[in-house]
Formats: sequence, C-alpha cells, structure tokens
Amino acid sequence: MQNFRNYYEILGVSRKADGIAIKQAYRKLARQYHPDLNPGDRAAEEQFKLLGEAYEVLSDSERRAQYEKFSQYWRQQGFTTSPGYDDGNPIIPEERASNRLSLEDFNFGQFLDFNSFIDQLLSRQAPSATYRGSPDPDQSPQGQGRISSDRRRRDAEANLTIPLEKAFRGGRERIRLEDGRSLEVNMPAGMVTGQRIRLRGQGIGGGNLYLRIEVEPHPFFQLQGSDIVCRLPITPSEAALGSTIEVPTLDGSLRTTLPQGAQTGQLVRLVDRGYPIGQNQRGDLLLELEVVVPPSLSDREKAIYQELRQIETFNPRQDLGRR
Repeated sequence: MQNFRNYYEILGVSRKADGIAIKQAYRKLARQYHPDLNPGDRAAEEQFKLLGEAYEVLSDSERRAQYEKFSQYWRQQGFTTSPGYDDGNPIIPEERASNRLSLEDFNFGQFLDFNSFIDQLLSRQAPSATYRGSPDPDQSPQGQGRISSDRRRRDAEANLTIPLEKAFRGGRERIRLEDGRSLEVNMPAGMVTGQRIRLRGQGIGGGNLYLRIEVEPHPFFQLQGSDIVCRLPITPSEAALGSTIEVPTLDGSLRTTLPQGAQTGQLVRLVDRGYPIGQNQRGDLLLELEVVVPPSLSDREKAIYQELRQIETFNPRQDLGRR
C-alpha cells in the first residue's frame, strides 16, 4: 500500500465536500464494493475497508480537521529511519514553523509509515497520549508509552425500523445497515420504540454497535404500555345476541365470546394476550367493540329488518331531552 492514504480520493470527493456529500459518496461506493456483492474478491474487500476508514475520519469534524492538519507532513523523513532529525526531534520546514508546538512531541521514527502515524494520531482520546523520544513500550506514566489499541475502539449507533410483528416475536433476523453491512441479529421479543440493542464488536474498531429501535405503527394493533388495543368491528346481530367469533392477534387467530347486548366502545379483555413483559409475562389484549351496520342489504335481509322494526320494543331515544 502507498505511504499515504488520501481519503478524499478514496471517496471520490473534493476537499471542500460537506458531510452530506461525503455520506452519499460513501454509501454509493460501499454498496459497490460490499463483500456480500463481491464474494471471494479480496481487492473489493480491501477497498471496502478503505472506504470505511475514510468515512470514519472525514465524517467526524474533529478527526477530519486533525487529518487535514497533519497530512501535510506525510513526506516527512524519519519513518523507520533517522534522517531529518535533530536529537530525536523532527526538523520542520521553516515556513511551517507555526506548527512546531503541535509536532515537537512526536518522534516520527516510532512509526513504520505515515499511515501508522495517522492511525495513532486519530485514535487519541486525550492530548496527553503522546509519544516522546523512545519510551519503554510497557510503561505509560503521564500519558507516555504505547497507546492501547482499545483507544481506537468506538461505539456506534444505527437506527433500525421494524414492523410490529417482528418487534413482538423477536428471533434471528438479517438486517442491512446504512454503511452497507449485512448482519444476522438475535433480537429479543417485545421490542419497543426507543430501545437499544447492543451488538458486541460490531462498532468502530471493535467497539459496540447499538441499534436504536423504532417500531412501525400498525394499522390494526396499537401498543399502550404492555397492552395491545384494537378496534374490533361486529355486526348488529352479534352485538344483540352475543356470539363466538374469530379475532386476529399477533399470535394468530383465536376464538372468543362476545357478551349479549355488546355496545360500541365496550372493551373485551383477553388476559395474557398482549405484549411481552420480560421473558414469562405478557400484557392483555383489549378489544374495543364497534357495532357496524351493513352498507347494503339483500332483499331477505331487508325483509327481516323490517319485521324486526315492527316488533322491537327497544327505543334508544326515549330518555333524550329529559332531566
């Protein structure tokens, strides 16, 4: 690999590109070189890794600024050799003397090449983590010594929108992330919007990846805490006489009994048929009844309704206007 990684060239963007342009370029190229789409192609795999590295730096304003500031020194002599040094300190060109304070703590000879220098530089978490001279690699007082590879690890977050049915049942699912990766995840049952799921080692540099869950709204079922509420239409005869009907649930259809004289807005509670609470508990399923009149009738149905009207004694308006 060449002794300098030009992240702008790798992503095919200009040095003036904003965050949106960088993200768009990365997503386009990541899909093109994704290992899933190029099985067995080592060159594509390496390019995919380079794209991820470039995006990691250029999408972070602080890291991007550091990269741009220090990348001017990539031709600095001293990587693995001694020329260009005066008592272990790099000789900085006169016109760049203003940068001397930020570089005088570095011994470029500690690094195999400029890439190693940039890797260590961008992985820092505090200004005190610097190399000074030729320290003992096993000592780290006052920020000296070896910078642990753990400092390169960073947690990351990604949004994951899933249907209510998948959130309800959980289980193994293959998901595709915004960065182009495809992961198989064992998701717990009973996920809710705002929940975070940790994937160990799937973040940046071996850090953790947190999936931020968003459950899609469902046209029939609605979550109210651990209960599931749905509006269930029933016919006038089912409401008047009571009936045993099939009801859709997230577990599948089940049969339940409606009370005689059911009213619109009345709730029928099915215990332990709601949303999971932990491993062994569930909320309830609440059926909100809605009596629905048929929009059209057959001749026989009309005749029966007319007969019913002649003999019915119930008058829902008899007490209207009275105190």
